[in-house]
Amino acid sequence: MARALWKGAISFGLVHIPVELISASLDHELDLSMLDRRDFAPIGYKRYNKQTGKEVGWDDIIKGYEYKTDEYVVLSDEDLRQANVKATQTIAILTFVDAAEVPLTFYEHPYYVLPAKGGEKVYALLRETLRRADKVGIATVVMRTKQHLCALVCVGDAIVLNTLRYADEIRTTDDLDLPASTMKGAGISDKELKMALSLVEGMSEAWEPEQYHDSYREDVLALVKKKIKARQTKTITAAAPAPEEERGSNVIDLVALLQQSLGKAGKGGARAAPRKAGTGRRKLA
Repeated sequence: MARALWKGAISFGLVHIPVELISASLDHELDLSMLDRRDFAPIGYKRYNKQTGKEVGWDDIIKGYEYKTDEYVVLSDEDLRQANVKATQTIAILTFVDAAEVPLTFYEHPYYVLPAKGGEKVYALLRETLRRADKVGIATVVMRTKQHLCALVCVGDAIVLNTLRYADEIRTTDDLDLPASTMKGAGISDKELKMALSLVEGMSEAWEPEQYHDSYREDVLALVKKKIKARQTKTITAAAPAPEEERGSNVIDLVALLQQSLGKAGKGGARAAPRKAGTGRRKLA
Protein backbone atom coordinates (compact mmCIF):
# COMPACT_ATOMS: atom_id res chain seq x y z
CA MET A 1 0.00 0.00 0.00
CA ALA A 2 1.40 3.41 -0.97
CA ARG A 3 2.23 5.81 1.87
CA ALA A 4 -0.14 8.72 2.38
CA LEU A 5 1.42 12.04 1.31
CA TRP A 6 -1.10 14.19 3.20
CA LYS A 7 -3.70 13.61 5.91
CA GLY A 8 -6.58 15.89 6.77
CA ALA A 9 -10.21 16.35 5.78
CA ILE A 10 -12.47 17.53 2.96
CA SER A 11 -14.79 20.31 4.07
CA PHE A 12 -17.85 21.69 2.30
CA GLY A 13 -20.69 23.40 4.08
CA LEU A 14 -20.83 21.69 7.48
CA VAL A 15 -19.72 18.34 6.04
CA HIS A 16 -16.34 17.03 7.26
CA ILE A 17 -14.70 13.97 5.63
CA PRO A 18 -11.39 12.62 7.07
CA VAL A 19 -9.18 11.63 4.13
CA GLU A 20 -5.64 10.81 2.95
CA LEU A 21 -3.93 11.63 -0.35
CA ILE A 22 -2.00 9.07 -2.40
CA SER A 23 -0.19 10.06 -5.60
CA ALA A 24 -2.17 8.79 -8.61
CA SER A 25 0.77 8.85 -11.03
CA LEU A 26 3.82 6.59 -11.46
CA ASP A 27 7.10 7.86 -12.90
CA HIS A 28 8.67 5.47 -15.44
CA GLU A 29 11.25 7.96 -16.66
CA LEU A 30 14.62 6.44 -17.55
CA ASP A 31 16.91 6.59 -14.52
CA LEU A 32 20.11 7.94 -16.09
CA SER A 33 23.14 8.75 -13.94
CA MET A 34 25.53 11.61 -14.67
CA LEU A 35 29.14 10.51 -15.24
CA ASP A 36 32.52 12.21 -15.56
CA ARG A 37 33.43 11.68 -19.24
CA ARG A 38 37.13 11.43 -18.32
CA ASP A 39 36.88 8.24 -16.21
CA PHE A 40 33.12 7.43 -16.30
CA ALA A 41 32.82 7.78 -12.51
CA PRO A 42 29.39 8.82 -11.22
CA ILE A 43 28.89 12.47 -10.28
CA GLY A 44 27.74 13.16 -6.73
CA TYR A 45 26.20 16.22 -5.10
CA LYS A 46 26.92 17.55 -1.63
CA ARG A 47 24.90 19.77 0.67
CA TYR A 48 27.47 22.11 2.15
CA ASN A 49 27.66 25.14 4.40
CA LYS A 50 28.49 28.15 2.18
CA GLN A 51 30.48 29.81 4.97
CA THR A 52 32.60 26.88 6.16
CA GLY A 53 32.52 24.74 3.01
CA LYS A 54 31.78 21.66 5.17
CA GLU A 55 29.15 19.08 4.22
CA VAL A 56 25.84 19.26 6.15
CA GLY A 57 23.75 16.22 7.10
CA TRP A 58 19.97 16.13 6.67
CA ASP A 59 19.42 16.27 10.45
CA ASP A 60 21.12 19.68 10.60
CA ILE A 61 19.16 21.24 7.73
CA ILE A 62 16.26 23.59 8.55
CA LYS A 63 14.17 25.99 6.43
CA GLY A 64 14.43 29.76 6.43
CA TYR A 65 12.92 32.73 4.58
CA GLU A 66 15.40 35.36 3.33
CA TYR A 67 13.72 38.67 4.26
CA LYS A 68 16.78 40.72 3.20
CA THR A 69 20.20 39.83 1.79
CA ASP A 70 21.79 37.09 3.94
CA GLU A 71 19.24 37.60 6.74
CA TYR A 72 16.78 34.76 7.40
CA VAL A 73 13.72 33.99 9.49
CA VAL A 74 13.89 30.34 10.59
CA LEU A 75 10.64 28.46 9.88
CA SER A 76 10.15 24.99 11.36
CA ASP A 77 7.51 22.56 10.15
CA GLU A 78 5.45 23.56 13.19
CA ASP A 79 5.76 27.26 12.28
CA LEU A 80 4.47 26.49 8.78
CA ARG A 81 1.56 24.52 10.25
CA GLN A 82 0.64 27.19 12.80
CA ALA A 83 0.61 29.94 10.16
CA ASN A 84 -2.89 28.61 9.33
CA VAL A 85 -3.70 25.31 11.03
CA LYS A 86 -7.06 24.90 9.29
CA ALA A 87 -5.61 25.51 5.80
CA THR A 88 -2.85 22.90 6.32
CA GLN A 89 -5.33 20.23 7.41
CA THR A 90 -8.35 20.89 5.22
CA ILE A 91 -9.31 20.50 1.56
CA ALA A 92 -11.81 23.33 1.56
CA ILE A 93 -14.34 23.12 -1.29
CA LEU A 94 -15.18 26.66 -2.43
CA THR A 95 -17.63 25.92 -5.25
CA PHE A 96 -18.81 23.31 -7.76
CA VAL A 97 -18.46 23.77 -11.55
CA ASP A 98 -19.02 21.80 -14.74
CA ALA A 99 -15.88 19.78 -15.54
CA ALA A 100 -15.86 21.10 -19.12
CA GLU A 101 -15.43 24.64 -17.80
CA VAL A 102 -11.91 23.91 -16.47
CA PRO A 103 -9.40 24.06 -19.39
CA LEU A 104 -6.89 21.20 -19.63
CA THR A 105 -4.01 23.69 -19.30
CA PHE A 106 -4.98 24.21 -15.64
CA TYR A 107 -4.58 20.56 -14.57
CA GLU A 108 -1.28 19.73 -12.89
CA HIS A 109 -0.92 16.56 -10.75
CA PRO A 110 -3.47 13.89 -9.73
CA TYR A 111 -3.85 12.32 -6.28
CA TYR A 112 -6.23 9.61 -5.12
CA VAL A 113 -8.32 10.73 -2.16
CA LEU A 114 -8.90 7.85 0.29
CA PRO A 115 -11.37 7.92 3.18
CA ALA A 116 -9.77 7.70 6.63
CA LYS A 117 -11.35 5.52 9.31
CA GLY A 118 -14.91 6.65 10.01
CA GLY A 119 -15.19 8.69 6.82
CA GLU A 120 -16.30 5.97 4.39
CA LYS A 121 -20.02 6.83 4.25
CA VAL A 122 -19.58 10.59 3.85
CA TYR A 123 -16.83 9.97 1.28
CA ALA A 124 -19.21 7.78 -0.73
CA LEU A 125 -21.90 10.46 -0.44
CA LEU A 126 -19.60 13.13 -1.92
CA ARG A 127 -18.46 10.72 -4.65
CA GLU A 128 -22.02 9.90 -5.71
CA THR A 129 -23.03 13.58 -5.52
CA LEU A 130 -20.18 14.55 -7.87
CA ARG A 131 -21.13 11.68 -10.19
CA ARG A 132 -24.87 12.46 -10.34
CA ALA A 133 -24.40 16.23 -10.61
CA ASP A 134 -21.62 15.81 -13.21
CA LYS A 135 -19.65 18.50 -11.38
CA VAL A 136 -16.15 18.94 -9.98
CA GLY A 137 -15.44 20.56 -6.64
CA ILE A 138 -13.04 23.51 -6.77
CA ALA A 139 -11.06 23.65 -3.52
CA THR A 140 -7.84 24.81 -1.87
CA VAL A 141 -5.27 22.66 -0.06
CA VAL A 142 -1.84 23.38 1.45
CA MET A 143 0.90 20.89 0.53
CA ARG A 144 4.66 21.37 0.93
CA THR A 145 4.44 25.05 1.96
CA LYS A 146 2.25 26.03 -1.00
CA GLN A 147 -1.49 26.57 -1.17
CA HIS A 148 -2.82 24.83 -4.27
CA LEU A 149 -6.03 25.36 -6.12
CA CYS A 150 -7.45 21.92 -6.89
CA ALA A 151 -10.37 20.06 -8.46
CA LEU A 152 -12.12 17.10 -6.81
CA VAL A 153 -13.33 14.74 -9.54
CA CYS A 154 -15.25 11.46 -9.42
CA VAL A 155 -13.27 8.82 -11.35
CA GLY A 156 -14.85 5.36 -11.16
CA ASP A 157 -15.21 4.49 -7.47
CA ALA A 158 -12.59 7.02 -6.36
CA ILE A 159 -12.44 10.74 -5.77
CA VAL A 160 -9.38 12.23 -7.45
CA LEU A 161 -7.83 15.51 -6.35
CA ASN A 162 -6.10 17.22 -9.27
CA THR A 163 -3.97 20.23 -8.35
CA LEU A 164 -4.66 23.18 -10.64
CA ARG A 165 -2.48 26.05 -11.80
CA TYR A 166 -3.64 29.53 -10.84
CA ALA A 167 -4.85 31.78 -13.66
CA ASP A 168 -1.72 33.97 -13.42
CA GLU A 169 0.44 30.85 -13.95
CA ILE A 170 -1.07 30.22 -17.39
CA ARG A 171 0.59 32.05 -20.26
CA THR A 172 -1.92 33.89 -22.43
CA THR A 173 -1.99 33.31 -26.19
CA ASP A 174 -2.17 37.03 -26.99
CA ASP A 175 1.50 37.30 -27.96
CA LEU A 176 1.71 33.94 -29.77
CA ASP A 177 1.91 33.74 -33.54
CA LEU A 178 -1.15 31.58 -34.19
CA PRO A 179 -3.14 31.11 -37.43
CA ALA A 180 -6.21 33.27 -37.89
CA SER A 181 -9.28 32.12 -35.94
CA THR A 182 -11.52 31.96 -39.03
CA MET A 183 -11.35 29.35 -41.79
CA LYS A 184 -11.07 32.07 -44.42
CA GLY A 185 -8.31 33.87 -42.56
CA ALA A 186 -6.38 30.62 -42.09
CA GLY A 187 -6.84 29.69 -45.74
CA ILE A 188 -8.83 26.50 -45.06
CA SER A 189 -11.36 25.41 -47.66
CA ASP A 190 -14.65 23.63 -46.93
CA LYS A 191 -13.36 20.58 -48.83
CA GLU A 192 -10.22 20.36 -46.69
CA LEU A 193 -12.22 20.63 -43.46
CA LYS A 194 -14.74 18.02 -44.62
CA MET A 195 -11.97 15.57 -45.50
CA ALA A 196 -10.17 16.22 -42.19
CA LEU A 197 -13.41 15.53 -40.29
CA SER A 198 -13.82 12.28 -42.25
CA LEU A 199 -10.26 11.30 -41.32
CA VAL A 200 -10.90 11.98 -37.63
CA GLU A 201 -14.13 9.97 -37.79
CA GLY A 202 -12.33 7.08 -39.44
CA MET A 203 -9.57 7.09 -36.80
CA SER A 204 -11.93 7.45 -33.81
CA GLU A 205 -12.30 4.61 -31.32
CA ALA A 206 -13.05 4.01 -27.63
CA TRP A 207 -10.44 5.28 -25.16
CA GLU A 208 -8.28 2.30 -24.16
CA PRO A 209 -5.23 3.68 -22.32
CA GLU A 210 -3.68 0.20 -21.88
CA GLN A 211 -2.77 0.03 -25.57
CA TYR A 212 -0.38 2.99 -25.30
CA HIS A 213 3.08 2.74 -23.79
CA ASP A 214 6.49 4.42 -23.83
CA SER A 215 8.05 2.76 -26.90
CA TYR A 216 10.98 5.21 -26.86
CA ARG A 217 12.03 3.95 -23.42
CA GLU A 218 12.04 0.40 -24.81
CA ASP A 219 14.17 1.54 -27.76
CA VAL A 220 16.73 3.11 -25.40
CA LEU A 221 16.87 -0.05 -23.25
CA ALA A 222 17.35 -2.12 -26.43
CA LEU A 223 20.25 0.18 -27.36
CA VAL A 224 21.75 -0.29 -23.87
CA LYS A 225 21.51 -4.07 -24.27
CA LYS A 226 23.12 -3.81 -27.73
CA LYS A 227 26.04 -1.70 -26.41
CA ILE A 228 26.63 -4.15 -23.54
CA LYS A 229 26.69 -7.11 -25.95
CA ALA A 230 29.10 -5.28 -28.30
CA ARG A 231 31.36 -4.33 -25.34
CA GLN A 232 30.84 -0.64 -26.14
CA THR A 233 29.73 0.47 -22.69
CA LYS A 234 32.39 3.20 -22.61
CA THR A 235 31.95 4.32 -26.24
CA ILE A 236 30.69 7.91 -26.60
CA THR A 237 28.69 8.19 -29.81
CA ALA A 238 29.42 11.39 -31.72
CA ALA A 239 26.53 13.63 -32.75
CA ALA A 240 25.24 12.98 -36.27
CA PRO A 241 25.32 15.90 -38.72
CA ALA A 242 22.14 17.93 -38.77
CA PRO A 243 19.93 17.11 -41.78
CA GLU A 244 19.90 19.70 -44.51
CA GLU A 245 16.71 21.69 -44.78
CA GLU A 246 14.65 20.83 -47.81
CA ARG A 247 14.63 23.60 -50.32
CA GLY A 248 11.78 24.44 -52.60
CA SER A 249 8.15 25.31 -52.24
CA ASN A 250 6.53 25.36 -48.78
CA VAL A 251 3.11 25.00 -50.35
CA ILE A 252 1.41 21.84 -49.07
CA ASP A 253 -1.28 20.08 -51.07
CA LEU A 254 -3.54 19.31 -48.10
CA VAL A 255 -6.19 17.67 -50.24
CA ALA A 256 -3.69 15.13 -51.59
CA LEU A 257 -2.33 14.40 -48.09
CA LEU A 258 -5.83 14.00 -46.67
CA GLN A 259 -6.81 11.65 -49.50
CA GLN A 260 -3.74 9.49 -48.83
CA SER A 261 -4.47 9.51 -45.08
CA LEU A 262 -8.10 8.53 -45.65
CA GLY A 263 -6.91 5.62 -47.77
CA LYS A 264 -4.60 4.40 -44.99
CA ALA A 265 -7.29 4.82 -42.35
CA GLY A 266 -9.67 2.79 -44.49
CA LYS A 267 -7.16 -0.07 -44.57
CA GLY A 268 -6.63 0.08 -40.82
CA GLY A 269 -3.14 1.49 -41.20
CA ALA A 270 -3.78 4.59 -39.15
CA ARG A 271 -4.57 2.72 -35.96
CA ALA A 272 -1.78 1.72 -33.61
CA ALA A 273 -1.64 -1.96 -32.73
CA PRO A 274 -2.88 -2.51 -29.17
CA ARG A 275 -0.11 -3.17 -26.68
CA LYS A 276 0.13 -3.42 -22.96
CA ALA A 277 1.41 -0.36 -21.16
CA GLY A 278 5.05 -0.53 -20.07
CA THR A 279 5.48 -0.99 -16.31
CA GLY A 280 8.38 -0.17 -14.05
CA ARG A 281 12.06 -0.72 -14.66
CA ARG A 282 12.96 -3.60 -16.95
CA LYS A 283 15.84 -6.00 -16.40
CA LEU A 284 18.37 -6.38 -19.16
CA ALA A 285 18.70 -10.01 -20.17
